[in-house]
Amino acid sequence: MTDLTLSLRERVTHAAGHDTPLRIRGGGTKDWYGQALEGEILDTHEHTGILAYDPAELVITARSGTPLAEIEAKLAEHNQMLPFEPPHFGSGATLGGCIASGLAGPRRQSAGAPRDFVLGAVVMNSRGEVLHFGGQVMKNVAGYDVSRLMAGALGTLGLLLEISVKVLPRPFAETTLKFDTSATDAVRKLNEWAGRALPVTASAWRDGTLALRLAGAEAAVKAARTQLGGEAVDAIEAARFWEGLREQTDSFFSDLSPTAALWRLSLPSIAEPLAGQQLMEWGGSQRWWITDVDAQQVRMAARHAGGHATLFRPGPGNEQSRQGGVFTPLPAALMKIHRGLKATFDPARIFNRGRLYPDF
Repeated sequence: MTDLTLSLRERVTHAAGHDTPLRIRGGGTKDWYGQALEGEILDTHEHTGILAYDPAELVITARSGTPLAEIEAKLAEHNQMLPFEPPHFGSGATLGGCIASGLAGPRRQSAGAPRDFVLGAVVMNSRGEVLHFGGQVMKNVAGYDVSRLMAGALGTLGLLLEISVKVLPRPFAETTLKFDTSATDAVRKLNEWAGRALPVTASAWRDGTLALRLAGAEAAVKAARTQLGGEAVDAIEAARFWEGLREQTDSFFSDLSPTAALWRLSLPSIAEPLAGQQLMEWGGSQRWWITDVDAQQVRMAARHAGGHATLFRPGPGNEQSRQGGVFTPLPAALMKIHRGLKATFDPARIFNRGRLYPDF
């Protein structure tokens, strides 16, 4: 356990006084996510330690540089887990990067996103002030929940020092079923199943196969398996499949040509399947789309379907695709709110400049 709060404050106040942008970096496993990186590295990977964990309370508190693997291992000792199944994208992933990126894995459709489980946070602003938000129990989270603003902000609002996260018990039973079906029929089935009391914790369709993960009480999983039919997948193969989706090591994600890009689309679950290379998750609400169509056309297609699009990964040598903006541009009214928050938490504008939106 190492507390680097004092040395981090020195770096922050010095940078603010000299108008030096800082790039907050833990394990660096998500450096590729978001807009282009800017500024001197503010390294947090040694700011570590699990500060509090009571399995009976289902809450863990740790410093931002604590390895995600260490936290998951500690939870596993008590048969508990981070409910949102966060991707690591590398062995150095930290809790701070997990929350700052706001990314979730296959279990997102049933459990929720990282921000749904953040109970409290300790944040340093660009004045070097240490601010405490929220708490370590649900009843302490009242009023304007500032701690959850940090989830998905990509470090643009401040330096995360500590985070308290709600955890959940691991399910008693789990099984994965697969079905041979078209994309259109997969969307129909997923919507039909969503209206039934089924213990579905993950779903994915690609290449004519729909995979469905059931988890919960043993009796509930067994009953659902009987109702749904399908073909049971070997437990080891299933674990490898869902990990491949979470960490994007599945072959689908490696099929990027130099002119293509991987887009992440958030759409209504009833939206029609996209043309070309696609993978559907989260009951059809998350669509991964590999295409060489330009950003404007992708965003128009997403908007026409009732959703929005994020440029997740450009193809090799296709970094210029970021110039159109990684995230969907916000309406003026919402951007005004974002800029107000930025001015409040980072008046010196030194934290992760331009990482979330250009000129932000």
